[in-house]
Amino acid sequence: MTDIRVLTDEAQYRAHNTLFRRAMHWGAPTDEQWSVTLPSYEPDRALAAFDGDQMVGTTQSFGSSLVVPGGARVSHSAISRVGVRADYTRRGVLTALMREQLSSLPDPVATLRASEGRIYGRFGYGLAGRVRKLEIDAKRAVIPGTPTGRVRMLDQDTADKLLPELHEAIGLRRPGQISRWPGWWARQRDRKTEAENSVTVVHSGPDGDDGFLTYKVATEKDFQHRLSVEDFEWATPQAWRDLWIYVMRLDLVDHVENEVPLDDASSWLFEDPRVVRTKDVFDEIWLRLVDVPHMLSARTYGTAEPVVVEVHDKLLPANTGTYRVSPDGAERVEEQPDLTIPVDLLGAVYLGDVTFSQLAATQRIEGTRLADADALFAVSQKPVCGTFF
Repeated sequence: MTDIRVLTDEAQYRAHNTLFRRAMHWGAPTDEQWSVTLPSYEPDRALAAFDGDQMVGTTQSFGSSLVVPGGARVSHSAISRVGVRADYTRRGVLTALMREQLSSLPDPVATLRASEGRIYGRFGYGLAGRVRKLEIDAKRAVIPGTPTGRVRMLDQDTADKLLPELHEAIGLRRPGQISRWPGWWARQRDRKTEAENSVTVVHSGPDGDDGFLTYKVATEKDFQHRLSVEDFEWATPQAWRDLWIYVMRLDLVDHVENEVPLDDASSWLFEDPRVVRTKDVFDEIWLRLVDVPHMLSARTYGTAEPVVVEVHDKLLPANTGTYRVSPDGAERVEEQPDLTIPVDLLGAVYLGDVTFSQLAATQRIEGTRLADADALFAVSQKPVCGTFF
């Protein structure tokens, strides 16, 4: 029988990290890697599955906040380091871990990044946000005009100190974005060290620093160079445009790649939009509504007639019920539903990445009043997170 325990000391944390890394086909952390990773372990948030004295599965959460439609920030758990030892897969270990973690999370919502798309739907996570992977032909790309502010390059020590403060000052703009915890920044420093050629630049406008961008450049065959944007945040359209200009005017760069929201306007920066192509559309946010009543009340809604939504949640049955959603908010009711939806697909529509009508067309949900439901849950911006964990 699998026993789920909360981990409490450094030795357990390191065993937890080693098991997770091996589940991802990586080696155990070196002493140097572990010194950077240890601060990311928070009390009461690392769980492990045991068979007797043997640790056989892992999961962890990080305390954060999440922007929901309407702009409110909700207490949020970022789920990561989920792994099962190779000789214990398909034996219910992951289900036991997920059940225990979800039933004990202190936050009403959780998100994760899925290593495989088929894993997490059965635990109530829905694909709630995607990104476009852009590739830009830097040799042909021209952004007309001149920058309005200044871009300066930072050394790593300065970047490590400034970026957490600047990220908080810039704030969170879109549904799906999350705040970054101290342990995230510690791991980011480690990733920069591993990259070796990681570069950070900061934009300054009339009111001071208002954007930053981190990138690295790799050499490919025939001495071609590819610039990959690693982190990109801005407070104003001017900072966004100026940082793009900086990137596109770098010497010895043939291709630029970046991940952007589905409704991103980057193509319109260029004289020839054909220099920008979408290489892929990939899932980013997998969202789990841990407390459905709380989360339905946390966001705002569009203009439409009220709709009664019946939600089914096998893992957290307290969420199962009917909810009346209107422009004034949401409340639990005892009424006949207009449509019925499992909790994972409610998570998928919650941030606005997909609509009820689209899900109904695939016969994954049932009901009527789909146009009203779409209008209520409509958003002005497609969701994106932009923070990998």
